[in-house]
Amino acid sequence: MAQSSDAPHLPRSAPIEAYGKGGFAFADMSHRGSLLCLPDGIWAWPVTAPRQIDQYSLERVFAKANIIDTLIVGTGTEVWIAPKVLRDALRAVHVVLDTMQTGPAIRTYNIMMSERRRVAAALIAVP
Repeated sequence: MAQSSDAPHLPRSAPIEAYGKGGFAFADMSHRGSLLCLPDGIWAWPVTAPRQIDQYSLERVFAKANIIDTLIVGTGTEVWIAPKVLRDALRAVHVVLDTMQTGPAIRTYNIMMSERRRVAAALIAVP
């Protein structure tokens, strides 16, 4: 699963203002599809189901682990437990992984951002 683009939609982090209908709204922009929100930018993320989440689909997170303390994964409408190999790989780069459905993930991400925490979010779009 290749990264869709080297250019972020937004070259900084931003709270997610709305979600649903297969997309998200943030910073007066809208995006259809899943999102990867890092402290230094927001990118399209080609993941559509939790089973596609792995070290490769999260390569931007691993590349930026030095500026991330927590990764919130929004799993769409499914409940998903990350495989041990992924949890261990993130732990090795000192990133805490927290998985939950996309709605609660957005709320948690927005709160942690407002507290100026070093948080990233990988959010699967919901219908």
